[in-house]
Amino acid sequence: MSPTTLLAALLMLSAAAFYFGRQRAFAIAGKAGGTRHLHSRPTYYGLLTALWCGIPALLIFVLWLGFEDKIITNLVIADLPNAIRHLPENRLNLVVNDIKNLVTGNIVAAEVDATMQAGAAHYRSLQATSNAALAVVALSLGIVGAVVVRSRISRTLRARNLVEQVIKYILIACSCIAILTTIGIVLSVLYEALRFFKAIPITDFLFGLKWSPQMAIRADQVGSSGAFGAIPVFLGTLLISAIAMAVAVPVGLMSAIYLAEYANRRFRDVAKPLLEILAGIPTVVYGFFAAITVAPFIRNSGSVLGLEVSSESALAAGLVMGIMIIPFVSSLSDDVINAVPQALRDGAYSLGATRSEAIKQVVLPAALPGIVGSVLLAVSRAIGETMIVVMAAGLAANLTLNPFKTVTTVTVQIVTLLVGDQEFDSPKTLAAFALGLVLFIVTLFLNVIALKVVRKYREQYE
Repeated sequence: MSPTTLLAALLMLSAAAFYFGRQRAFAIAGKAGGTRHLHSRPTYYGLLTALWCGIPALLIFVLWLGFEDKIITNLVIADLPNAIRHLPENRLNLVVNDIKNLVTGNIVAAEVDATMQAGAAHYRSLQATSNAALAVVALSLGIVGAVVVRSRISRTLRARNLVEQVIKYILIACSCIAILTTIGIVLSVLYEALRFFKAIPITDFLFGLKWSPQMAIRADQVGSSGAFGAIPVFLGTLLISAIAMAVAVPVGLMSAIYLAEYANRRFRDVAKPLLEILAGIPTVVYGFFAAITVAPFIRNSGSVLGLEVSSESALAAGLVMGIMIIPFVSSLSDDVINAVPQALRDGAYSLGATRSEAIKQVVLPAALPGIVGSVLLAVSRAIGETMIVVMAAGLAANLTLNPFKTVTTVTVQIVTLLVGDQEFDSPKTLAAFALGLVLFIVTLFLNVIALKVVRKYREQYE
């Protein structure tokens, strides 16, 4: 039985367990004089039976599939001839991949010999045995769980309490997934970054003024000693993000204030969806717009004014990125401003304040925590943007604050370093993880500062 078929069978078994558990509750209620004599409603008894039928079986299903491939691979390797088993790890992995390709029916680049065919046959046999054993164990566990719970159904069984407790644990597990995922990402990036810092001193990385991570294959080649000073990369990120925020925050916030406080309903119903369309445009389209329209316009305008403007400039990328981020600031700020209680506005009006005074002195301070959150989201979006920078600002890491020059960002360099077939033991590739780690730390620091600001003003206006 394939895993997909088994999963469908487990779902059907759980549905059947729900039905039989519910029917059992109705039968007991009929003998007792009605469902009012039961501790819980019959649906809870059915849910309890279904949960104890499905959850243990699904846990076994997930754990089994998680370890199945590794165990089968080790058994197949142990059955290979000694000459193949003692190959270097990278060559042995190639042999195992060819065997797995044979199992799935893919074409193997090398010639298929009898050893690989025997390995593929052994792999298929072990996989079939594993699937059969998994089906027997999972279905048996589900049936046993359903039968045991159904036999324990009685008038005094606190089915509702037990179901709510199980659901609470499920919600806790779902919440832990996000936490564990974040921890896993941080640890993986940290591990690779530490490998990079063993090859390149951290002081050279954090305080170096030249970024040229290209490493030559041989020592006698030109550029064999790369430069890994990250200051130009981070400075370019801050420059483009600052330009983008200088466009997005004023325009987005003013748009939100107008839509929430001044615009009539008809205009709002038309303008807000049109504004949010900007958020649905792919970033590559913004990149085309920046490279084909905005960048030439800025260059030509600079020539008229006697300024030297690069064909790929930070200003072009920042302006277009700011246009892209406007919906994030506008939509979230609009929702936050609308959430401010009307009583605050009425109180300001009763004291003689005008509409603009009420907005400036009452509404905006009360909505400040939400507005700060929307700006933070926009900053994160600006820092993480890649396509617009690649197409409009270029790849050169220049140490400059001139918005008319070509600069690059952290995300662009990460993509550049990891594109193509790379060896994850060279400083060039590991530099991407060091950049990611520093960017994560800086973003975390900014979020901590923003949370303190939010708490301060929230305490003041609540």
